[in-house]
Parts: sequence; structure tokens; C-alpha cells
Amino acid sequence: MATLVEKTISVQENLDKNCAIRTINSEIDTIIKLRDSLDSSLTQALNLMQNAKGRIILTGMGKSGHIGKKIAASLASTGTPSFFVHPAEASHGDLGMITEDDVIIAISNSGESRELVDILNYSKRFGIKLIAITKNPESSLGKAGDIVLKLPNNGEACPLGLAPTNSTTATLVLGDILTAGLIQRKGFTKADFNERHPGGKLGSILKRVSDLMHVGSEMPILEENSNMQQVLLEMTSKRLGCVGFVNQSGELTGMLTDGDLRRCLTPEILNKKAIELMTKNPKTVSKDIMASEAIKIMHEKKITNIFVVEDKTPIGVIHIHDLLNSGVA
Repeated sequence: MATLVEKTISVQENLDKNCAIRTINSEIDTIIKLRDSLDSSLTQALNLMQNAKGRIILTGMGKSGHIGKKIAASLASTGTPSFFVHPAEASHGDLGMITEDDVIIAISNSGESRELVDILNYSKRFGIKLIAITKNPESSLGKAGDIVLKLPNNGEACPLGLAPTNSTTATLVLGDILTAGLIQRKGFTKADFNERHPGGKLGSILKRVSDLMHVGSEMPILEENSNMQQVLLEMTSKRLGCVGFVNQSGELTGMLTDGDLRRCLTPEILNKKAIELMTKNPKTVSKDIMASEAIKIMHEKKITNIFVVEDKTPIGVIHIHDLLNSGVA
């Protein structure tokens, strides 16, 4: 039989799970209402943001401000210059950070945040376009906005109906909608994304082969008729465990790895030429493919080195350790 303690724990688990489900369902319902309420104001807002000569300025108080910071970060990382201005700091000099070429996105669920007054007045005084995000288009913020993006008036998931939950989720999703819309409009690519994310795992995944390959004097390359003594010296000095071979036209025609040498090691090996032992027409890649794609090829082909070519001419070589050390895998 279950003890009193076990029964108490079981009851509490059910209460917690029910609260979690109510919260999730309430926020899902809010997002659905946001989806169903989308209208031409979204396109108008995107037009304004895309054509802005300056930056996109996010502002808001409290939880709206926290969401605004996230939206600003998402926009900035995807090709739309953007930053957050705190309303209180704006009233003490930071209004000077906002120019007439900028577009302001002001966030307030109620639309009556007193701290926004100075920014709203500033935008009107200098003709700075304002996008209002609020549940109340008739509020002070709603009336001040050139465009209003309406949040669903769906209460809050908080059991008290007070803590920002549904409203902040809807605002966050609306920010993602704006970000995704501008990515699509601007034709923002993975390469563009990589330029703004050089660090961390994401930056590693988005690296190209050209970012990691060995080039110039680091590349183990010989003419295909080189003798095996030259091959051994080249492989040893370059320390990449391979040598590539080219014909008189400079085209890559073959490759030898240290594993190949071990497999064909005989007393007569030094009397042979590279062209007699090399693997002909080895697998190659272009410098523009993603490093993650290169490591996939190497896993599939069970190889540890791959040459990078341009018009059949070797321009670099990459070792699987280069990919692993960069954090790609």
C-alpha cells in the first residue's frame, strides 16, 4: 500500500502536470488567435522595416523589454541592423541614439506604459516611423503608432491572470514572424548567417571547407612521376598523412595515404614511381561546400583526407582532424 508521503507526492505531481498543461494550452490558444488575426498590417510593418535606411530600434518596459531585446538580437543576427533602447535610459540621453532614418518598434501589452511617453513624443517630433505592438490599438501607444501589430487579448496563463505569459509568448512569436519575413525578403543565406555567427557550435557547423583547408606550402603535392623516396619525404614533412599527385597540366590525378603505403610496403617500393601505386581519380570537393558536408563524405567513403579542387587543380587539402577540432562533428 502507498504511504501517506507517496500519496502526497502523487497528488502534487498531478497538480503540477495539470497546471503545466493548462499553461501550454492557454499559450497555444493565444498563438492560434495571433495567427488568425494576421492582416495587411504585417506586410506594412515588413515594408517599413525592409526599406529603413537606418536601424530597427526595439523598446519596451519590464517583460516586454526582455522580449524586445530578443527580437533585436534575432534581427541583428539575420541581416537587419537592430538594437534595444531602454525607455528609462532613453529619457536620460539615449534618445540621441535614435536617428530620423531609424524605425522604432515599441512594445506594451496594455499600450499605456508611462515610460514610453518620451520615446513616442520623440518619434513624432522628428518624424521617426513607429510600429506599435500592443493588444489595444486605442491605447496611447496604439494611437501613436504608424502601424499597429495587434496582440491577442487572451488574458494570461498565470493562475492569477497577472504575470505576463500569454502576452509575452505572443510578442515573442510576432518578433519571430518579423525576423523570418525579413530573412525571406532579403534572400538571407546560410553563408550570410555564418558571417554573423563565427563562434560556438553554430559557427562551426556553418564553416566552409575553404575556412579549414591547408593551402600553399602546407599542401602535400608532387608530380605524378615522382619516385617513392620523394613521396615519403613529402608525406613526412607535411604531416597530413597523404600526398596528392598532379600531371603536367597541374590537374589532380591521384593520391597516396600513409595507409596505402603500409598496405603496399615491400623491399621494392623505393624503385617504383607514384603513378604506379597511387589511387587514381580520388574523391575531391569544392572549396564552397559546408565543412559538415565534407565530414559526411569522408565518413561515407571511409577516408581521412580529401583534396579541394578548382577546375581539377588542387587548391587545398583537408584532414578529418581539422573538421573534428573545429567542432563540426
